[in-house]
Amino acid sequence: MTARRAPTRQAIDSFTRIATLRIDLKDTDPPIWRVVEVPTSITLKVLHDIVQVTLGWLDYHLWELVIDGQTYGLPTEEDWGTAPRKVADRVRLRDVLAPGGATTIDYTYDFGDIWEHKLTVSDVRPADAGTAYPRFIAGERDCPPEDCGGIPGFYEMLEARADPTHPDHAEISEWLDGYDPEELDIFPIEVALGRIAARRNAAAKRIVKPTND
Repeated sequence: MTARRAPTRQAIDSFTRIATLRIDLKDTDPPIWRVVEVPTSITLKVLHDIVQVTLGWLDYHLWELVIDGQTYGLPTEEDWGTAPRKVADRVRLRDVLAPGGATTIDYTYDFGDIWEHKLTVSDVRPADAGTAYPRFIAGERDCPPEDCGGIPGFYEMLEARADPTHPDHAEISEWLDGYDPEELDIFPIEVALGRIAARRNAAAKRIVKPTND
């Protein structure tokens, strides 16, 4: 029976550093945005997961990230894609961050509606002991409903609902029943981020704690 090699300091440190992630849905007025604290050890696929649950998307459609001209996304066999890309699940956030400053990431969700986001990653620092990450910090306004036609369709729908004389007023009002663009319910966001944090903590325990064969 042999003991496994102890984890390196780099492996341990990668689970104890976080960054501030700001998510802006482009071309929204008033702006739709979120701020989350995220571990720098997450993969870009997990970054996608965090954006999805924090904005309120349902992960129904294809997506991609572009960082410094390089595209990241699903494996080729799972996604027809829009450009040559690297597999997001094989690249960690810490490996694409600009040294000493903020990193800007372009994130597109749904190649039909084309929801474009600006992700800004900044302030890399040690995590607070005993705090679970990713962690929701702040945000404003609900994200648009899925499959509503992108930014133009979204605002056209809101205008139709607000105008009783619009020919589509009744249909749109029924479809948007209960939807309030000004309301942000953070409870489902915190629950979803908590699930991601639990998976991360389980992975950290496997890395940090040596075991015997």
